[in-house]
Amino acid sequence: MKEIIAIIRPKKMGPTKEALYNMGFPSFTVVSVLGRGKQRGIACEVDVDIRPELLKQGKSGGMKYVPKRLLSVVVKDSDVDIVVKIIIDTNRTEQIGDGRIFVCPVENAVRVRTNEINEDAIS
Repeated sequence: MKEIIAIIRPKKMGPTKEALYNMGFPSFTVVSVLGRGKQRGIACEVDVDIRPELLKQGKSGGMKYVPKRLLSVVVKDSDVDIVVKIIIDTNRTEQIGDGRIFVCPVENAVRVRTNEINEDAIS
């Protein structure tokens, strides 16, 4: 099993949820997060006013943090490529800030209600 962690734009969460659901992956966790990439945040990513004095100083190119969504889904090893492709296809705008995807191993899983383990716990 693998955990796929994707950091995506908030406005792309709805289409991503729908795409995953339509392809048979309805179970995931989403958290609102703040962060930034190597570009130090993008001012046009969110609807904010930039103070005129900062514009004059040329300091409009970044923000302290940018709102994002952190999506986590645990899948069978055989489903990793499919889910990663769905996330990429749904979120790629070819602009800075499209996000990142991380794939991590999961040693075991337990469904609390039924005590099912590993792949049975995630299907």
